[in-house]
Amino acid sequence: MSIPLLSTRLPHFPDPETALTTPAGLLAAGGSLDVEWLLTAYVNGIFPWFNEDRGPILWWSPDPRGVLVPDELRVSRSLRKRLRNGGFRLSADTCFDTVIEQCSAPRQFGGEFVDGTWITPRMRNAYRALHAAGYAHSIEAWLDGELAGGLYGVSTGRLFFGESMFTRVSDASKVALFGLCRQVARWGFPIVDCQMVNDHLDTMGIKTCPRTRFLQLVRTHARTATRRGPWELDPDIAALTVS
Repeated sequence: MSIPLLSTRLPHFPDPETALTTPAGLLAAGGSLDVEWLLTAYVNGIFPWFNEDRGPILWWSPDPRGVLVPDELRVSRSLRKRLRNGGFRLSADTCFDTVIEQCSAPRQFGGEFVDGTWITPRMRNAYRALHAAGYAHSIEAWLDGELAGGLYGVSTGRLFFGESMFTRVSDASKVALFGLCRQVARWGFPIVDCQMVNDHLDTMGIKTCPRTRFLQLVRTHARTATRRGPWELDPDIAALTVS
């Protein structure tokens, strides 16, 4: 089966329910990564993902979707101990560029560093522009005054679409995710989109959400008034006051 090739004119996507099953969720190719295109994608439950800047932009809407329900985030005993005694502090949108650079750095798998991240220079520039427009956000975890981990994603309406996370210190990315979920729960966000189900988030209660249900949530919540950046965490969340 083939997918549509999009022009670079006004952003317009096919129905996400028409995405391929193999590769799972591939919807379209082409288009642009400017702010208008990205916002149109997210409010329709679509995100870009490709490996090389020389190739076309690829757009995805997988089924099912991996999501976290902020109020139902699972905090293990060991993570709760880290939250209470680990010395971490949190912030939002204080060093977005550094967070996205760290997320795009080579990762260690099986004792070896693997290059070839999907966060290419073209993607980094696109999300920097989205951050400057107030729609892309970072959550940073600090330890002893040094950036220990963090995450970034996109928010429209009352939804947060997670993109990537990194850690320099054990559990630092999970600490940042805990802070994000706690904050957006107070703002009435029903889910945090994680795109795919993965083992890293399994211990924190990631759920599978059928695409039809996910798109219903997007239609209901992504087009409401958007809390544009820069974000600021509530003081008790930034200080990781954990009950």
